[in-house]
Amino acid sequence: MDRSPSVITQVTRDEEDNAARREDVQRSAVVSPSRKHRGRGLLRSLFCCLCSRESEPRPLKNNAPLLVEENGSLSKQVPAKPLLPQLKLNDAGKICVVIDLDETLVHSSFKPVNNADFIIPVEIDGTVHQVYVLKRPHVDEFLRRMGEMFECVLFTASLAKYADPVSDLLDKWGAFQSRLFRESCVFHKGNYVKDLSRLGRDLNKVIIIDNSPASYIFHPENAVPVASWFDDMSDTELLDLIPFFERLSKVDDIYDVISLRSAQHGS
Repeated sequence: MDRSPSVITQVTRDEEDNAARREDVQRSAVVSPSRKHRGRGLLRSLFCCLCSRESEPRPLKNNAPLLVEENGSLSKQVPAKPLLPQLKLNDAGKICVVIDLDETLVHSSFKPVNNADFIIPVEIDGTVHQVYVLKRPHVDEFLRRMGEMFECVLFTASLAKYADPVSDLLDKWGAFQSRLFRESCVFHKGNYVKDLSRLGRDLNKVIIIDNSPASYIFHPENAVPVASWFDDMSDTELLDLIPFFERLSKVDDIYDVISLRSAQHGS
């Protein structure tokens, strides 16, 4: 059985549909990390899928030491230096926007597709495989505008050997000032979680855009959720988000604006 680590962290279409059916029941609960499931053969080595969603209490304090799984047991995480470099002078006062990659900006697959925007060679266990990448509609305009307004950070649970070359091709505007990959995540209850308190930024001025609630389970109040995208070329979610972020770029505290949007969208 292939036990090699997965390269790409994704939500599958079936899991997205199942989650939608459970949404009404769980709407008032804090969504927890899902468990990763591996497919057989090569797909197991490429994809790490997010599945079940159960209620999980949020940490009482953002700076509290996290309990992280190590060999099946829980231990306190040793505080580490911030994941991000010191804020540049010309970015002083800007909100830091953490942006996910897979199913948020792109969809990638080992299966060949005729209309792939990029084809990325990825080496796995000494063999080079091709990853076919589709860009979400309006991603170019979205990244261009976000880069003008915010300190943008790519944060993905996928491995750098896949996500870095994708970002090189995707981010033609240079919107991402920093890139964070799987090693920057916290492994918590079988999932890779993006702990915003480790960024080295004021959490009052940090936002995460992600299709997977498991990724921001530690800081759901900082999240702007997006629907998972696979191949719908009529999708306009990124385009529709631009006016919201234009308003958000002018506020001093992000929580009231995000909570109002969550109430309006029923999330």
